[in-house]
Amino acid sequence: MIYTVTISPAIDYIVHLDSMVMGATNRSRQEEYYFGGKGINVSVMLQHMGIPSVALGFVAGFTGEALEKGLHDQNIATDFVHLGTGITRINVKIKSTQETEINGQGAIPEEKDFLLLIDKLTKMRKGDILVISGSIPNGLPADTYDRLLSTAEMQGALPVVDTNGELLLSTLKHRPFLIKPNRDELIELFGEITPLEGAERLHAMGARNVIISLGREGAMLLAEDGRVYRCGVPSGSAINTVGSGDSMVAGFIAGYNTTQNYQHALNLGGAAGSATAFTPGLADRDSIEACLAELEQ
Repeated sequence: MIYTVTISPAIDYIVHLDSMVMGATNRSRQEEYYFGGKGINVSVMLQHMGIPSVALGFVAGFTGEALEKGLHDQNIATDFVHLGTGITRINVKIKSTQETEINGQGAIPEEKDFLLLIDKLTKMRKGDILVISGSIPNGLPADTYDRLLSTAEMQGALPVVDTNGELLLSTLKHRPFLIKPNRDELIELFGEITPLEGAERLHAMGARNVIISLGREGAMLLAEDGRVYRCGVPSGSAINTVGSGDSMVAGFIAGYNTTQNYQHALNLGGAAGSATAFTPGLADRDSIEACLAELEQ
């Protein structure tokens, strides 16, 4: 089974305006909303590719109820910890002549809540996959990821970590099955360095498989077998970067989980990431398969 952890999920409320005037009443011409959070995005994309998962994390209040119901309506299993106070955050994204985002803080779990999450992770078994994504929200201890990854190790699960900076480096001692920095994040970590050199450093520090996102140049994978794999980018126009990285993670997991073939897994990751970039929200299965067919022809 695949488990995803979203420490601070959200409802993303997107408002489209022809123009925006500060200090005045503005009326939208279109709105939409999505159930967000990096781990939740992975679960949604896995479902689109026919792979079941269980979404974990913390929810609270009426917004948490709406988020959980929304995932159930998409046939995504959940096992959230329900907080006693506060609400699951709402992120407001204003799309006008400029794009403005207001990200809510949401409810902060207490130690007792975190222990409940740890207890849920003890259901994992050897060979299960645990996806931990994003940053650690304010109010949670710095060792949050360490505790989650230690639990995964004890259960024999394969951890997938999608974060950046010093937090990413701090997880490498747990030998994550997969990490996915992009080229800019490599430079932030190591200075001017080639993608392969950066992947080799991360591999030497403990990461078993390292995907480097290369934007319009596609992606490369330094795999646990020591080989380097590459994939390009299918044709299309990028209109949306939100969720593209999460989609790549989901695609790689789906591909590897079904075939254990690194090239196919990377291609499916690239296809899923690109399909989402070409779509207003998260890509559907038909879009992913069309991109995959182009990459594998």
